[in-house]
This record gives sequence, structure tokens and C-alpha cells, in this order.
Amino acid sequence: MSDYKLKPDAALDIREILNGLEHYRPRRRGWTWRKPVPNLKLGSFTYRDCTEPLKRNVPLPPAHHFGNIDPQPQPVITTEIASGRFEDDIRRMRMAAHHGADHIMVIRTAGQSHFDSLIEGTPQGVGGVPITRKQVRAQRKALDYIEDEVGRPINYHSYVSGVAGPEIAVMFAEEGVNGAHQDPQYNVIYRNINMLRSFVDACESKHVMAWAGIAQIDGAHNANATARDAWKVMPELMVQHAINSQFSLGCGMRRDLICLSTVPPTATPAPCMYYDLPYAVALRDLFDGFRMRAQMNTKYIQSSVREATVTHVLNMFISKLTSADIQSTITPDEGRNVPWHIYNIEACDTAKQTLVGLDGLMDMVELKDTGYLREKARELKERAILFMEEMIENGGYFKAVAEGQFVDSGLFPERNGDGIVRAIDGGVGAGTLIQRAEDYLAPVTAHFGYNNTLAYGLEDGEDPATLIDGCTFQKPELIQYIDELDEEDNVNVRMAQTEEFRQPGGEYIKPEMEWLGDGTVMLTMFFPTNEKVAEAAALEAAKRMNLQEAEIISREVMHPVDGTRIELKAKVPFELKIADLEIQEDPEVYTDDELREAFEKKPMTVVCGTVGEDEHSVGLREIIDIKHGGIEKYGVKVHYLGTSVPPEKLVNAAIELGAQGILASAIISHDNIHYKNIALVDRLAREQGVRDKLVFLAGGTQVTPELAREAGADEGFGRGSKGPHVATALVKLRKD
Repeated sequence: MSDYKLKPDAALDIREILNGLEHYRPRRRGWTWRKPVPNLKLGSFTYRDCTEPLKRNVPLPPAHHFGNIDPQPQPVITTEIASGRFEDDIRRMRMAAHHGADHIMVIRTAGQSHFDSLIEGTPQGVGGVPITRKQVRAQRKALDYIEDEVGRPINYHSYVSGVAGPEIAVMFAEEGVNGAHQDPQYNVIYRNINMLRSFVDACESKHVMAWAGIAQIDGAHNANATARDAWKVMPELMVQHAINSQFSLGCGMRRDLICLSTVPPTATPAPCMYYDLPYAVALRDLFDGFRMRAQMNTKYIQSSVREATVTHVLNMFISKLTSADIQSTITPDEGRNVPWHIYNIEACDTAKQTLVGLDGLMDMVELKDTGYLREKARELKERAILFMEEMIENGGYFKAVAEGQFVDSGLFPERNGDGIVRAIDGGVGAGTLIQRAEDYLAPVTAHFGYNNTLAYGLEDGEDPATLIDGCTFQKPELIQYIDELDEEDNVNVRMAQTEEFRQPGGEYIKPEMEWLGDGTVMLTMFFPTNEKVAEAAALEAAKRMNLQEAEIISREVMHPVDGTRIELKAKVPFELKIADLEIQEDPEVYTDDELREAFEKKPMTVVCGTVGEDEHSVGLREIIDIKHGGIEKYGVKVHYLGTSVPPEKLVNAAIELGAQGILASAIISHDNIHYKNIALVDRLAREQGVRDKLVFLAGGTQVTPELAREAGADEGFGRGSKGPHVATALVKLRKD
């Protein structure tokens, strides 16, 4: 690697990643799990189920109340990326890593399962990124820099499936990929690749993955997402897990690197916990020693971020109750096809917040050993075993698939006749298997199957690659690196098109949701009408705002005729010149020592309260209370009058107590009542003849400093204001 390092205050430079890429070598091979730290102490808290903290991170929003601690839960956290442009996904990877993701899963472009070879170069993808050597190498190299920045290994992952599965497995082993999907049943059932070809290819692929220490995730969860009634395929899901797990062991994979991709089968409004928890328990019982990759249910996802988040949290509650080694964070892009940066990051934060919030749960609760939970789990295991026995008795897996027994929405032994049917002599790649000759020799490492090496004097089990003095697994300099092949569709052309927005050194900036400079924005609107009228109104509103390519991505009925919430995406037809932006400087804040010294020299008394008919108190208490780092800790004497304080009471109290300052909190903003109350405090103080003796500060989540000053306050404080900000203003603005 070069001397390039990521800087906290600088954007990731994709050109540095691409520079010298032909000489890049992965720093390690194999999967890395998080390192647990029992009884980890962070700030005021002790964590029982957390792991080593990050060196550099973005904590959860509430963390500013707790010293910006950022505990990391035990499960590896996944984020899945599918923008189509690998160079822009790299920037998303950095964001995700800072929010706790250490499993970056790169979804491949639509249709790549049917490419019977590797792709070279870096063409733009549809529904994912084309998985090429250059793309993989660039992203793994970028992750090397990113993991140095955050201080934790980051696992890089994609798909070893399709008719080029073995070739991709070899490339992944060469390029330092750490995890991969590999399940021949996925090929057969969902991609209609020939059964025999799929399983033969899987032998080679799994053997290569075993050599490279690549963690394998299976594809059984796709039955859940495909079947008409997802909650009825639970026995089949366990059969699919069993087939691939035992097959993987037979191909030499380590048990602790074989991961079951588990999905709770239902979602609300079904009583999902009553269905999902017994299934999770049954899985753990049957597959002891294998790893669990918990994915959220996406079968029933609509387009609401709220709905997807609640589903995610409920699913993670099951992860906590039953254990999960990898926690997936599939986001609302599954429901509305908007693979945006913000949803990857929000989903990582949702996982982190939920799992950390549940820290230590199993020290306090346990699952019942009797009753419905265990009885239902046993029933599901029995159904799965009977399914497997019937399949074997009737001729095996291939015949069962040919008869449509998989992804059938009947709860076994019920059959609804709606399963997926594949023919043993059909599908992509049919008729392409060739039996090896008796003297077949493959002088390469990690080759599965018959290999005539004894005739060349090698001992049984000796690496055949020694016959040619090492293959690409031992000598990466032998790898043939092919750069761009398409003159138009490549990363260099795409980057040139966005050069004016590319940092560092760019003059212009544009909003983005997916790609650099894509100009995409999202608007939320509410219309007091039915869904159809609201959609039409939203599109017309976007047109009048001069937005382009407007499209409804979510609609949620609040009432059939009285209210519809619309989310709309569109593109802005302009870019912004950074030099012309009015960038607000951070307010001057005195140090703690400076503030203490100022109030020691000139003591100060203030009265404060929430004005009007407002019962909110939390924000003001954080500004004043010593417990929350408020102004009391600097020696300010505070008289708190409570909530719903009439403005005249604030002013009168200040006069009676000889105070030098008034702090008024105003949260409710209907009819601008917050600014009206601020103006009233100012007017009353003037009428009493004390305004020129008082520092009057007003704040609240709906308050802006400019409008607060216009209303009569000396200064205003909005969201994000803290005790030191207010204390500094009291020192600078005091009138005596």
C-alpha cells in the first residue's frame, strides 16, 4: 500500500484508491469476528455483551448526553450495498464503518448469475455492482484504509454462485474477500441453473473458500421471501439449511464459518413473536455449532421507513433472545428500491442502538423450558426431519425439486402445489459437465475432487501447486490483472463526469442520495385528502418547485379522506458553488475554567422557566442542571420556576430576586406562540424598567437565534445548544 492515509477532516479520495491498484495485495485472508470485552466500562456504564470499542466512530445521537461513548454489540453488523457504481459505494462503506458496520456486503448486478465467466473492468451495474477483479480489489483496498481509521477489521463480502461460481471463488480467495454467499440450492431454485452443474461447481467453490477461510452464508432465507405464505415454509427452511451445511462440511469448510441465513418468517400485524421465536429456538437446537446470520423479514415490507424499522427491531429482539453472530440490516430500499446512503447508515444505527439497549438482557430473563415455546419448536423440528426423510425415501433432493416440493406454501406435510419446479436436465448450464479422465491433473492449490498427483511423485495431501512452483494462491504476482476494457462504461469516464463535485479540490456541491452529484432529494408532504389526489398533488408541487424526474416512493394513508403522507424523490436542476455559500461559524464558547473564573469574579443569579402553557422541561433542565453539564456547574445561582410559567412571573421573579438574567424556554410553536411569549417577556421587562439590567436568553427546539433576537431576546438557542453555550452568552452579554 502507498503512504496514503484517511484524514478525519478530508473526504476519501477514490483516485488514491485506484492509484497503483494493479500492485495491491490483500493484507489478510479469512473472516474476523469481533472481540468480546466482558464487563466493559464506558463512561458511567458497564456492558456485559459488548466488544472492543472503535478508535474513530460516529456515536448514536443521544450519546452526547453520555460523553459520546459508542459501545459496540457482539454480533458483526452487516450493511448491504447496491448502487451500481462501486466508486460511490466506497464512500458509503466509510460512513457505515464509522456507524458500526464491520461486514460490508456488495450485491452483484442483476443477471450476473448467468454469466459463465468473470467480468473485467468496472462497468456500471443495474440492481447491484458488477463483481469484477478491479472492483473487488479497489473496494478491499479502500476497506484496508477504512479499517485502519476505525481500528477494527472489516469483512468484505459478495456472492459465489451462478455458473461462474468456481471462478469467482478463486478470484475472491486471491483478492482477500472475507465472506460470501454459497448455496447450490439458490442456483437451482431461484436462478434456474442446472442442478448437477450447480452442485459440482459448489464442491469446487466451497473447497476454495475453505482454503481462504471465507465465511459462508447460505441462501435458505430466499424461500421465506418467495413463498406465498412465508410462515408456512419453516420446516423446508431447516431442510435447506441442513443440506447446505452438511454439504459444506463434506467439502472441507469449518463448522464455525458456516452461517445460516435466518429470517423470522412473519411480520406484524401477524402475532409474529408467537411464530418467529419458536422457529428461532428450533434452528439453534438443530444446528448447534454453526453460526447464525440474522436477517430482517422483508417479505411484507411496504415503503414506510417506520414500518421497516419496527420490523427490524422486533427481529433483533429475537436475535438477542436466541443469539446471532451476524446481524443483517436490510433497509427500506428492499421495499421501495431506493439504495441510499442514509438508509444504510440508519439501519446500522438501528441495529447498534437495539442490541446495545438490550445488553445484559439474558442475565435477567430466560426462555421457558416448558409450554408452547418448546412444544412448537419440537413440532417444527419434527416436521423438518419428516420432510427430509420423505425426500430421501422418494429419491432425493433433485427429484423433490423436480416435483415442486420446495418453496411450496403448505406447512409440511401439507402441499399446496405452488412450489418451484426445476428439471434435472434443464436450466442454464445443462449438459456442460464432463467426466474427468483417469490421468486428470490440476497442479493448483485448493482443488476439489479426483486429481492424479501420485503419478508425479507427490505424497497424498501434498499441495499439487508445488509441481509448478506455486499457483496464484501462493504467488499473487502470477494473477492476470485486466484494467478497463470498455472505453465508455468505466470508472474513469464516470469520475470525469462528476469531477466538479469530487472532493478534495472541488468547487461545487450537489445533494445526493446514491451517486456523487446525482442531485437527488427527498421531500415529505402531507395533504388532507385521499391517496390518489395526494399523489397527484405531490407531483404537481414538485413540478412547480422546478424539480426534475419526480417520483412517489412512499405513501401512507393517515385517514382514507382526511390525510395522506407522501414521500417523493426528485432531482434538483442546479449545483451550488461552495465559495458562495454562507457558512455559519461555530459560536464562541469559553472554556470551563474561563467560565468558572468569570462567575467567581462577578457572581450571577438567573431565573428560568418554560413560558406560556408549555409543560416541557427536559431541555431547560439540561441547560441549567449541574448533573447535565448545565450552567450551575460554573457557579451560576439558578432559580427554576418550573413549567407553564406566565411571562410576567418570570419578570417579577427576576426583580424580586435581584437577578441579572432570565432564561425562557419555549417549545410549543403553534401560531408562533413561542416568539409571541419571547416578545412579551421583553415588553414586560421594559415596562418594569429593568430590561437594560437583564440578560434575556430564549431557547427551544423550534427557536432560531435570528428570530429570537427579532422578538426581543438578547440571544436565542435552538437544537443542539448546551450549558457552555448559554453560560458563555451570560458572560458576554451581562449588563452590570
